[in-house]
Amino acid sequence: MDFLKLAADRYSVRKFTNTHLEQEIIDKILKAGHLAPTGCNYQPQRILVMNSDEAVEKLKKCTKCHFNAPTAMLICYNKDECWTRKYDGKTCGVADACIVTTHMMLEATELGIGSTWVMHFDPAAMREEFAIPENIEPVALLVMGHPAPDATPMDLHSSFRPLEEVVCYDSF
Repeated sequence: MDFLKLAADRYSVRKFTNTHLEQEIIDKILKAGHLAPTGCNYQPQRILVMNSDEAVEKLKKCTKCHFNAPTAMLICYNKDECWTRKYDGKTCGVADACIVTTHMMLEATELGIGSTWVMHFDPAAMREEFAIPENIEPVALLVMGHPAPDATPMDLHSSFRPLEEVVCYDSF
């Protein structure tokens, strides 16, 4: 598929069938995240796959934005393994996790799998429910599954500000 078409066609799916994803599909989505660029290629990402009824029930204790998805992946980073910018000590962990998440989300779309990137979750509850160590920082949650036959994009999905409003050349 043409990348711009893939990016345009992708939308946040909030209605799924109740079928867990097949391992082959999960493996391809994880491979896309594994191929994602990270700062100095340190690969600090850590991904928790939730693909069982038990794990999904635990997830529901951590967010109301689960959309009854049968599968989810929590994308985190290891704080001890991030590249750090020398000028101000800023690490690239969040950026790395976001790039990994984007690759995974787009691969899911390519495979016909719907997903929604969720930021509205309780990290402390995630730590508790899934025994996440302190050095692992949760960043993004991808809830995913086979889209329900009546799943549709939200009304504003195809509305964009003019490019001139969001892009500057040479200075702001």
